[in-house]
Amino acid sequence: MSNVFDRILVTGGKGMLACAFKQRFAGGQLNVKFADRTICDVCDEDSVKRAFHDIQPTLILNCSAYTKVDLAEKEQAAADQCNGYGVGHLASLCRDYNAMLVHFSTDYVFDGTLSRPLQPGDPLGPLGAYGKSKLLGEKLLQENAPARWLILRTAWLYGPGGPCFPATMVNVAKQGKPLKVIDDQHGTPTFTYDLVEATLNLIHLGANGIWHLTNSGETTWYDFTAAILEEFDLKTDLSRTTSADWKKLKPDSAHRPAYSVLDVTPYEQFTHLPMPGWRDALHRYRTALEQPAAL
Repeated sequence: MSNVFDRILVTGGKGMLACAFKQRFAGGQLNVKFADRTICDVCDEDSVKRAFHDIQPTLILNCSAYTKVDLAEKEQAAADQCNGYGVGHLASLCRDYNAMLVHFSTDYVFDGTLSRPLQPGDPLGPLGAYGKSKLLGEKLLQENAPARWLILRTAWLYGPGGPCFPATMVNVAKQGKPLKVIDDQHGTPTFTYDLVEATLNLIHLGANGIWHLTNSGETTWYDFTAAILEEFDLKTDLSRTTSADWKKLKPDSAHRPAYSVLDVTPYEQFTHLPMPGWRDALHRYRTALEQPAAL
């Protein structure tokens, strides 16, 4: 990555995505500050101002996020504060400090009605409170944009260092409990390590604007679960269900897009680098859990 960024601030410094950045930067010469909420709480404008004053960052990697998709239906204000207004605070200060802002968004800003890989300029229409809060963050960033910024939409994110879908499925299977998983929602699981590498490639090459970054390929939650069980050599009763039946079982759960595969072709054409396939990424996730130093 270009050494023009001599002071890097990573918000959400104890989260899963920040964990991947920490692994990537380990042993390097970059000046990186991983800030948890005690140092830089994006929900608190004064906290963000103090962090900028103390650290004087030239690049901010915003890994802070409210990620409880279902709970957001009852906690819209909290989701908006972190995923929306907090991003606006960061953008304004990045503009004041002439710093670059990299913000991570989600496939849930789309409504899922298109049946082809989604491009950054496609119509937006989040179905739930979480997606609406992330879209609010995108809008506030662009309204308060610094000279250089990236909005990186990703999907179905997982990795070491935090709660995620594969870890949950592994834990349930190890307990011998049955799994009933939705089979009519299509997307692309994304390994945090691959998202980090792609992010740094875009920064290094001078990219700006909105990009889609996931692993390549597509699957359903059911088939993803089947692959997780295969990868971790686990057996349990796995059955299919539909989004409609799941909503009847869990009426407080959020509506999710039926199809939210993101088009990573622009990234691949710009960088001349392929995004790794989601199934290969799952294998490397298992390796990372078993031998974290190896990656």
